[in-house]
This record gives sequence, C-alpha cells and structure tokens, in this order.
Amino acid sequence: MSNQTIQWFSTSKAKAWQSQAHHLTDTQESANLILTGETYQLVEGFGGCFNELGYVALNHLEKDDRDRVLHSLFHPEGEHKFTICRLPIGASDYALEWYSHNETDGDVEMKHFSIERDQQYLIPFIREALQLNPDLKLFASPWSPPTWMKSPKAYNYGTLRWEKDILKAYALYFVKFVQAYREAGITIHQIHVQNEVIADQKFPSCVWTGEQLREFIRDYLGPAFEEHGLDTEIWLGTINAPDPWEELMKKTSTGFDEYAHTVLSDPQAYKYIKGVGYQWAGKNAIQRTVASYPELRYMQTENECGNGENSWDYAKYVYNLYQHYFTNGVNAYIYWNMVLEPKGKSTWGWEQNSMITVDPTDRKPVLNPEYYVMKHFSHFVLPGARRIGLRGSWTGNAVAFQNTDGQRVLVIANPFKESRVLNLSIGETTHRLELELEPESFNTMVIPS
Repeated sequence: MSNQTIQWFSTSKAKAWQSQAHHLTDTQESANLILTGETYQLVEGFGGCFNELGYVALNHLEKDDRDRVLHSLFHPEGEHKFTICRLPIGASDYALEWYSHNETDGDVEMKHFSIERDQQYLIPFIREALQLNPDLKLFASPWSPPTWMKSPKAYNYGTLRWEKDILKAYALYFVKFVQAYREAGITIHQIHVQNEVIADQKFPSCVWTGEQLREFIRDYLGPAFEEHGLDTEIWLGTINAPDPWEELMKKTSTGFDEYAHTVLSDPQAYKYIKGVGYQWAGKNAIQRTVASYPELRYMQTENECGNGENSWDYAKYVYNLYQHYFTNGVNAYIYWNMVLEPKGKSTWGWEQNSMITVDPTDRKPVLNPEYYVMKHFSHFVLPGARRIGLRGSWTGNAVAFQNTDGQRVLVIANPFKESRVLNLSIGETTHRLELELEPESFNTMVIPS
C-alpha cells in the first residue's frame, strides 16, 4: 500500500488539468479526510442537452476542431465520456424558434404529428453522438405542449387544458414522439413529463401541480405507454421545486411534499415511475425524496446556467452543485448547453454559460471553466461506479466513488484563497497521501484498486 501510486489532476484559475503522481506514505499526521468502506448509490453517468443553438455553434467549427469537440464529449475514450443526454420534445428555450410536433388545432388523434423539424438540428446532432457512443442513453421532456392544448393558447406561460380528450391526446403525443424517434433509428430511454413544472416563463413553459402530474401519469401517460407496448421509462421530472424558505413565506408546502410526495405516495401513479429528475431549486427537495423513496433512481437534469460570462467564480458554484447532488443521492448529472456562441444568448434574451464556446468569427473552440469541472468527475467516474463514504473535515468539499474494477476516484475542491494541506487516508491505516491543494482549485485523485 505504501508504494501505491496515486494520479492527481488539478485545475485552478491559472492552469487547467495539471497532472502529477504521488505515493501513499507512512505518517503520524492525522487524516483530515478518510475514504471509508461505506457504499451508496450506483452512478449511471454524465451528459448534456442537445439543443438547436448548440448545433449551430458546433457547426461554426472547422472539421478537425469539430471532430475533436464531439470526441471529447461523447467517445468512450474521450475527455468526458458522456453516457446519458437530454433532448427537448419540441422547442426548448435554446431552439432557434418556438415549435411543437403538432400545431394542428384539435388533432386529438395526432394524425399530423411530425418530428420533421428535428431532422434539421437535433437528430443530426444526436446521430453524430451515437456514432461515437452507440450506447448513449437519451431522455426527453417538453418545455411546452402544443399551443392548442394550453390555456392561454401560447408556447410561453399557461397550463395544460384539463379536459379528458386533451389529456388523452397529450399522452398520445408522448407515444408518437417515442415511436417517431424509434423510426428514425434513435431510442428514447426515458420521458420526463415536463421541464420545470413550476416555471411560468416568457420562454416555452407549462405549469403543473403535483395533483395534475399524479393524475396524468396514473390515468393517461402510464396506460398509454402500456397500451402501445413502450418500454420507455416514465420519470417524474423535471422538478424545479421552490426554495423552501421562499415557499414557506407563501404557504407551508415544499417541492418534496407538493410534487414528489404527492405523486409517489399514490400507488397507482407510483407503479409507472422509475425515477425523479430535479434541477435548480429542486436541489432543496432531493434529500427528502431520496430518504423517502430510496428504491427509485434520481438525476440532476439541468446544470444551473449562469449569465454567459463563463466565469471562474461561477464554476466554483457549479462544482458545489455536483458535490451536493451526488452526496444527496443522484445517479446521474446532466449539464445544460454543451456548446454555444459567446455570451450564449437564447432566443428570448437570456445569456447562459456553456462548457464550450465557439465564436463564429474565429471558428475556434474555447474550453470554459465548467468544461473542466465536468471533466474532473466524468473522465474517471464510470457507469456502474458507486459513491463511497467519506469522513473528516474535508467531507463537505469532496465526493468519492469506486469503479467496478475497484479503482477509487476522489474529487475535492479547495474553496479557500490560500493553499491547504489534504491528509488523505484510504481506510483506517497509517498510510497517508499528503497533498497541498492550490487555492480555489478542483482536484481529482485516482487511486488504484
């Protein structure tokens, strides 16, 4: 054990992905972080979202750079090794324009359903990813139903018309989407019922209550998938539950009780649901949901997106999101926009961050700080890994995993403005790994089995 070589990768504001080797040594210094023998949830993987504006930005690149970017994201031997990714059903706020897959008013039989629009941007993007990783899993969610199903009749704002023929038609809309993608050679592995169930926005959105989600899944969507023989999973997501303190000022519910608990406590709805997707303020509800329903699977479905500056300070905040979500039980973590033009402006005017930016003038990829935050996790933590236990004063800044081959991966941030010493112990032993962590840095230690 004392001669064991540890690979250490460090990223600071000044230098990204610095690599060096260290050895476990005997020491009398007390450990301030211990990898315990406890094991927790399974890791299914990491990914991002396929959006139209991302494909436009990607296509500014020259072929060699474009190939390298795609390889880095999706290839099993690339930098990020993405294994599970998201796509919208109809327009997201990062579509070039707003659309759904059926705007024929009153077409409850979905005779005019079409994914023709997706053939221009999303499907070519997804196919290129699948060529690099044929095992890539996909999940999809709508930002808005077709406008004629909503009140008011608009992509932005509003709610689903709660009428039996509309609800039945909307369930069929999901069925048609899965079938159409299958005909295009693409498997949709999961459906999440609605992007951000409480988002009443000026971009495509639709507000749901927990009671509505329960009824729709129980009485319409689940039975429709059964009727049509679909094995696509139904997930309760994506829940952007209110911050509990803000919500407490208005009423006494939280994201857990109002959404997840309301739906999952109904046995007939529960039987259709394979997992729960949380994003944004949903981070405040996930701990209670996992504690109440530990048998389900969980996903962080949309990394918080910043303001288009792609700053180092925001990357530090994003690191804390990874640490929080994994510590509280998620099986997968999904970034939002993988590639955008500089400033990352959406069709409705919000500027957002991305892992990579591409200026259409110089046509070169720029790797932003959050590119490396993701890499510190996804490059080494592989599907099938399990999160493992930590103890000590660094626990709140770290998360650790063990891959199926026994290799352990520790990801840790030094949030301080000065360097700090990590004394790492692999279990209860006198062998220690003593490392001086750079100020405000992200670090990954790879420990062989």
